[in-house]
Amino acid sequence: MSKVWTVVGTSIAYAWLLLLVGVPFAAVLVGALAGGWGPFWQSVTSQEALFALRMTGEITGVTLLVNLVLGLPMAFWIARRAPGWRMVQWLVELPLSVSPVVAGLALIVVYGPNALVGAFLLHIHVKVAFAFPGMVLATIFVTLPFIVHETVPAIRAIGDTQEQAAYVLGASPWRTLWRVWLPQLKWSILYGLALTTARSLGEFGAVLVVSGSIVMVTETATLFVYQASVNNEMQAAYSVSALLALASFALILLLQFLKRAGGRNLRDH
Repeated sequence: MSKVWTVVGTSIAYAWLLLLVGVPFAAVLVGALAGGWGPFWQSVTSQEALFALRMTGEITGVTLLVNLVLGLPMAFWIARRAPGWRMVQWLVELPLSVSPVVAGLALIVVYGPNALVGAFLLHIHVKVAFAFPGMVLATIFVTLPFIVHETVPAIRAIGDTQEQAAYVLGASPWRTLWRVWLPQLKWSILYGLALTTARSLGEFGAVLVVSGSIVMVTETATLFVYQASVNNEMQAAYSVSALLALASFALILLLQFLKRAGGRNLRDH
């Protein structure tokens, strides 16, 4: 009887995934290639599409760098239960419970041209809202938890024995970080970076609000798809959507590899 229920449960799960993910994914690919490779290639290489894809790549690159620099110290802070670690953990968890649209609106309230901070920054010729910096801030906000979530368990599992040994032997904190911690955390960090990349590529709500979605100025790939669908330019919308979907699929494969490699790495230690 248990085997029957296992088969039934597995079948329901696969059917649900097929309807929820598989069919929409296939529909996007069919829509993108309905007219052949020519229209697809023309759509993804148009001036506007290339601009949107390039901006998405630039935002993702900056987000990865900032989240790595901020995420690792936060992870150590939480894992070591340093003073105030619960507050840091709460701040890390906040993006998971706040709507991206609300996050984008909050950035407008603070950095908008009519806000005190935003007006001051404009006075010194630094534009945040409706510009690249605001889009980066919005993406950083929604992706900050990933590296922290992936590295905290690894830091706790490894412990501090090797770190203390390195200090006894005269290693500096920076040398200890590079020679002791990073080699052991590399798979967790890479997994967190892959999750951050996937989330950055697909971010829409926060970026839409804080950017204003100005064509060829503050337009990312997801905003391009949105604007193309609104304008009933479905070939362009399908084509760029398919490109993003294929990138996400490649990231899923990478995540599975990193998860297995990370699991082996922790078992070895």
